[in-house]
Amino acid sequence: MTFESQLAERKAELAEKWADLVLRTYPKETQKVWGRQKDRFQNPVGATIIETTRELMDLILEWADAEGIARSLDKLIRIRSVQDFSPSQALSFVFLLKKLLRDEFFQPMKAEGGLEELMRFEAKVDNLAMMSFDIYTKSREMIYRMRVDEVKRAQSSLLRKAGLVADVAVDSSAD
Repeated sequence: MTFESQLAERKAELAEKWADLVLRTYPKETQKVWGRQKDRFQNPVGATIIETTRELMDLILEWADAEGIARSLDKLIRIRSVQDFSPSQALSFVFLLKKLLRDEFFQPMKAEGGLEELMRFEAKVDNLAMMSFDIYTKSREMIYRMRVDEVKRAQSSLLRKAGLVADVAVDSSAD
């Protein structure tokens, strides 16, 4: 049986374990709430983590839909990019998959002489990490742009209220 067929056979279990590892990156109280409450409306972040790890397990095994992988990664990265994580902490969930795979498969594969398959699959995880970095960077750029725009709007509003800036109507018929 190939390594990927073993993964496919255990994908639901592995996705759940991966989600658990991701949840462990949060403070203890948050872990309890998010791990216990599975309802999407009462626990949107925990539900997204669980849903995304399931999606990604399917997509990684297929490895045929780069846009689908990016969309799935984006869901989790958007959440983690606005939380109090450093960039490496925010993206650590990708490497937690690698840790999980090694914990689950390294010893048996080493004994059977099949580590090459694990290493080949880990190259996919490394590609996920690179994709994640690009997505994270775009998310952070968008957040910074939104913050700058909000500061500009607030300053403009204050200047208008103080009477220091006059609203100027633009005559579009002059063009």
